[in-house]
Amino acid sequence: MRTPARTIGLLGGMSWVSTAHYYRAINQQVTDQLGGDHCASLVLWQSDFARITDLQRRDNWEGAGEILAAGTEALVAAGAELIAICANTMHLVVDQVRAAAVGVEVVSIIDAVRDRCIADQVTTLGLLGTAYTMESAELYPQPLGRVGIEMLVPTAEERAEIQRHTFDELIRDVVTDEARTTFRRACEGLVERGADAIALACTEHGMVIRAGDLSVPVLDSTELHINELVRRSLA
Repeated sequence: MRTPARTIGLLGGMSWVSTAHYYRAINQQVTDQLGGDHCASLVLWQSDFARITDLQRRDNWEGAGEILAAGTEALVAAGAELIAICANTMHLVVDQVRAAAVGVEVVSIIDAVRDRCIADQVTTLGLLGTAYTMESAELYPQPLGRVGIEMLVPTAEERAEIQRHTFDELIRDVVTDEARTTFRRACEGLVERGADAIALACTEHGMVIRAGDLSVPVLDSTELHINELVRRSLA
């Protein structure tokens, strides 16, 4: 009987909505690929997200990284052989997570997006995410820039609205028509400025924008990350 080669460790709780999607989609993919009664081999650690958001607002990323590092150690102790941060923004502390993941691979959501852009020959990428992600000079711009991909983000006003919808609604599993309008308008503005693809660089943004909604390809970072986790687990 074929079983997953490696156990996936999920650093969840950013938000629980995102975590639930990871859990369901990973298991569904494994079942689809292996058939029968198969499901994923995984372990899950989750923090109270309010602890994280409080530190984010206070710009205490080291403190947030310490929480995720402790979660990483717990996952490794529980048998995780691959680690995934179930968020884009919290990849800002990926170095602390990697330091805690002794002997265990950390699979980056940023790398998954970059690799898809390379495969699809994307030259200018429009990026939606939390304000922390969209305004970071390091998180996406550096890895994309190293492979010759230009990154565009929405206007300051649009970024503020996207942030509001994300933290007031999406992390609570709520999607409004106003959010759909805001996100679509921001995406269309990026396309008008030259984006040949749009990346949803927040694990909840796939609830609002889906493939086929725009005139250019939509790259859902969550789906790309999940695909890579399953591929490596079953390799």
